[in-house]
Amino acid sequence: MTVRESVWNMKQDAPAMAGLSVGVRNAALRAAAEALSAHREEIFAANRADLARAEQDGVSAPVMKRLRFDEHKLSDAIAGIEGLIALPDPVGVCTLHRELDEGLVLRRVTCPIGVIGIIFEARPDALIQISALCVKSGNCAVLKGGRETASTNRILFDTIREAVLGAGLPAGCLLQVSAHSEIDELLACDDCVDLLIPRGSNAFVRYIMEHTRIPVMGHSDGICHTYVDETYDQAVAIPVLLDAKTQYTAACNATETLLVHRAAAPTFLPEAAQALAQHGVRLRGTAEAAAILEAAADTARILPEDTMGDGDFRREYLDMILSVKLVGSVEEAAAHINRFGSHHTDCIITDNDEHADTFFRLVDSAGVYRNCSTRFADGFRYGFGAEVGISTGKLHARGPVGLEGLVTYKYLLEGHGQTVGDYAAGTRQFHFKDLP
Repeated sequence: MTVRESVWNMKQDAPAMAGLSVGVRNAALRAAAEALSAHREEIFAANRADLARAEQDGVSAPVMKRLRFDEHKLSDAIAGIEGLIALPDPVGVCTLHRELDEGLVLRRVTCPIGVIGIIFEARPDALIQISALCVKSGNCAVLKGGRETASTNRILFDTIREAVLGAGLPAGCLLQVSAHSEIDELLACDDCVDLLIPRGSNAFVRYIMEHTRIPVMGHSDGICHTYVDETYDQAVAIPVLLDAKTQYTAACNATETLLVHRAAAPTFLPEAAQALAQHGVRLRGTAEAAAILEAAADTARILPEDTMGDGDFRREYLDMILSVKLVGSVEEAAAHINRFGSHHTDCIITDNDEHADTFFRLVDSAGVYRNCSTRFADGFRYGFGAEVGISTGKLHARGPVGLEGLVTYKYLLEGHGQTVGDYAAGTRQFHFKDLP
């Protein structure tokens, strides 16, 4: 069966999926969590095989970290599913209840989007999160993971699908495509796929957008910033910066650029550089930042080959490398972020409430933080249970996309024989009364 035929069959099952009660959907999630736990050894064995092939292929250390799926990641994934089960049903929520006239009542009610295609990077836990979110929100999902974890993705998918079908979900609830050539087939299914969510490089996301008529939601690069203002708490700034850069460097919400106010730089930058160096972080930066570190005693340096020009800051490293630049104000920091960032997540470290408010107002990103790590940009940490991805766009969903980002709405109007002609002729009149 071709990808198109399979996806068309999913489209036919989408209404049945949307019509399932939350009890059935939660039972399916519970069955999936239990199945994943029961098949853990097979899953880990498949992942070890994927890791061995990736190492032979010379995959970089940061990417290898993403590929690994161990007991800790499985526990987190199962906890995410359990969190989703505990969340309220996102389907059937009334967000508008209005009487237009006596006996003519309008409701706006949330409903699943339908068939969602998700093309994601080689990170096995993403497959679990995406599948679970789509099941909870009543959507059918087409899944295409990275080839580097093909074996892990296959057993995860088979385990989850068998479990949810056994719990009463329709056959078209989940579909996995594996070949790279099948991506183009999927992109052509604009009559049966309602939304695409690509997760990958900037070039890859652009390719998806330029080769399909299906609506696309998602993000590409994660060029996140931490800005240290002129007044800050050193006891807050250093730990937050270290966490944002080193806690998990391969994540899209890891900080890639450090901005420091010039007034704070002589004191803050040498101490920060030393702390970062102790964690294995290599610094790149402007000549101005390099000069401050050169003048300081017993601190890490920015090497000549790592000196950056003002236009070199559009870099996502996903590695133990950090760009450094000095700025003269919170406004200049925001301007740099808006120009060179990816509208993902950016943080200000400051004790000044006015500066924090200015930063919040000016920075055009999905997540804007104060005095906390950019690594908090995550659906699980937001209490969403999980996330299907992080959207840096501004339409429909923004930031970590959880259940609310996977539903849309429909308008339901109930009357008793009313016609527009009566209102046009003036024999009836609207009175627009909001109802509880």
